[in-house]
Amino acid sequence: MTVGTESAAGLPPVEYAVAVERYLAAAGLADGSRRIYRIALNTWAWALADRPAPTGPERRRARPPVLPLALLDHPDAAERLRAAAARRGADTDPRTLNRELSTLRAAVAWWRARGWLAGDPTADLLLRPLPAPAADAGPLGPEELRALFALRAPLREQALWHLLHESGAPIETVLALDTDHLDLPRRRTLPGYAALHWQSGTARLLPLLIAGRAGGPLFLTDRRAPAGTPARDRCPHTGRARLSYRRAAELLTLHTRPLGHGWTLRRLRPGPPRSNHHP
Repeated sequence: MTVGTESAAGLPPVEYAVAVERYLAAAGLADGSRRIYRIALNTWAWALADRPAPTGPERRRARPPVLPLALLDHPDAAERLRAAAARRGADTDPRTLNRELSTLRAAVAWWRARGWLAGDPTADLLLRPLPAPAADAGPLGPEELRALFALRAPLREQALWHLLHESGAPIETVLALDTDHLDLPRRRTLPGYAALHWQSGTARLLPLLIAGRAGGPLFLTDRRAPAGTPARDRCPHTGRARLSYRRAAELLTLHTRPLGHGWTLRRLRPGPPRSNHHP
């Protein structure tokens, strides 16, 4: 087939960013998933350019460097990605990093299947997956909780952590709450919704978090909701989206990094009450 008869969309892309968009377009992803995949793939662009990737909110807004897709076939591409994975591992939890690595591996496999790449610089990363958090890690102890609640974290994070601990509810249930589900004076949810009760720490923070919002998600992202976000997951007052499990987990890891490893949202739920019986 000559160039004249081949569509422009079928030509091998020169730029990494174009290859990313071709992969995302063919993957059949929902808008929210496509945005998450794009952020992950853009992160590795910084590694290929030998530049540190932005972190936190800046990571989502930063424009990645322009670079050729052929850099993935460079002899040192695998080493650059290994070094970047090590740096990224210091900034996020292993589960998130493994997901980002899987996204890159899937994209590279798709590009190779089309003949756009000759080699696979992610092969070594695939052979050495990063460990996931220990499944049997127990609830945080009293000293850990005191350290957590003493952090200078934003109101949203502190309210979420207190509510998770005091209610003992699953994280998915808490993130699904809307502001009009709450009975603030009685420190509980209204009848007809998931039955949650909380204590003084949460009771002190929730009115400040809501700040007059009469409806919409209780816990919101920092940014406006992307196009296509369902109305139930968008605040009618601010236009921001419902906070996701993934982002809530990232924020806990970010804020508790100085306190040690193993800080996951599920560990905020209280453990079983201690028995006073002594055999």
